Amino acid sequence: MKRILLVKTSSLGDVIHNLPVVNDILQYAPEAHIDWVVEESFVEIPSLHPHVNNVFNVAFRRWRKNLFSQQTWAEITAFKKVIRQNQYDAIIDTQGLLKSALIVQQAKGVKHGYDKNSIREPLASYFYDKKYAISYNQHAVVRNRTLAALSLGYAPPTNAPDYGIEKHGIEKHGIEKYGISIQSNFSVSLMDIDSQSNINKPSYIIALHGTSRDSKLWPVANWVALGKALAEKKLNLVLPWASDAEYVRANEIASHLTNANVLPKLSIGKLAGIISRAQAAIGVDTGLSHLAAALNIPTIAIYTDTNPALTGVLAGAQTNAINLGGIAQTPSVDEVLRALSQEKAAS
Repeated sequence: MKRILLVKTSSLGDVIHNLPVVNDILQYAPEAHIDWVVEESFVEIPSLHPHVNNVFNVAFRRWRKNLFSQQTWAEITAFKKVIRQNQYDAIIDTQGLLKSALIVQQAKGVKHGYDKNSIREPLASYFYDKKYAISYNQHAVVRNRTLAALSLGYAPPTNAPDYGIEKHGIEKHGIEKYGISIQSNFSVSLMDIDSQSNINKPSYIIALHGTSRDSKLWPVANWVALGKALAEKKLNLVLPWASDAEYVRANEIASHLTNANVLPKLSIGKLAGIISRAQAAIGVDTGLSHLAAALNIPTIAIYTDTNPALTGVLAGAQTNAINLGGIAQTPSVDEVLRALSQEKAAS
C-alpha cells in the first residue's frame, strides 16, 4: 500500500481543484492511503471525499495574526508532531508556495513539487526532492493532476476530472444535511432531512453571489432581473452568504423578489448539502461555484475580472459547466438565462 500526502491548503477553489487528484491516484494505486494537509477554514472539503483518510489542518491565516501567542506555537508544535508520525512514499505539494513547502519539509518521505519556473514562489521549489516543469498555460485542475501523475509515475490523465464528493461523500462524514421546502407562494424554508427522505428534488437555483473582491461581483440589478425571470419559470432563488457584506447584498436582492430566500449562515459542509439538491448553480468567480461543479450540479459561472481559461469552473464527467464573461466582460442576464436553458436541456 502506498502512503501519499497531498498538500493543498487554500483557498476554497484551489482546494476543490485538487480533489480530482485523489481519484487519479486511486486509478493508479487502488489501495493507496491518501492523507491531506489543508487550512482549517477548508477542512470540510477533503473530508467530503470518501477516500481521503486523514485530514490534517493548519491555521496559517490565524497563526500569522498571533505570532507571539503561546497557543499559536503550541498548535504549530502539535502539528509538527502529528505530521511526522507517518512515513510517506510521496509527499506532493500542489500549492507551490513557501508556506506549503514548509509543511512538506516537516513530513517524512520523498517530496515532489513544481520546478522554479512553474511555481508562483520560486524559492519553494528548493524544498522539494523532485521537481517538475508544468506549464502555467493550462487549467489549475490539469496542473494538479499532471503534477501528481509525474510524481507517482503514471501518465497524466486527459479524461474529465472526477471530484469524488457526491452525496455519498457528504453522508459518509456525517455532515448535517438540509433540504429546501417550496411553499405555494414561492417562499423557501429550511428543514432537516435524513437519508431515508423521499422528498422530490426542489425547484430552486442556488445563487452564489459573494466573492473575494468587488471587481468580481455581478450587479445586484442583474441578480434581481434573473430572479424575476426564474419566478416566471416557477423556480426559486436561494441566496447563501458568509460575510456581513454578502448578507446585506443577499437581502437587497431578496427584497425585490417574491421567489428568493436568504439562507442562514452555514458551514461549507452544510452549504454543500444545499448545493447538492439544487437544479443548477449560478455563481460569480468564487470557490462555491467550483464546489457546485464538484458536486455534479449544472453550473454557470460568471466572470467579470478574471480569465476563466485558467481558473474557470471545470465540470466533471457527470455534469455540465458554462463559463461566461472574462476580464472587463460582464455577462448579461439574457446570456445567463440562455446558458441555464442549455444546462437544463443537457441534463
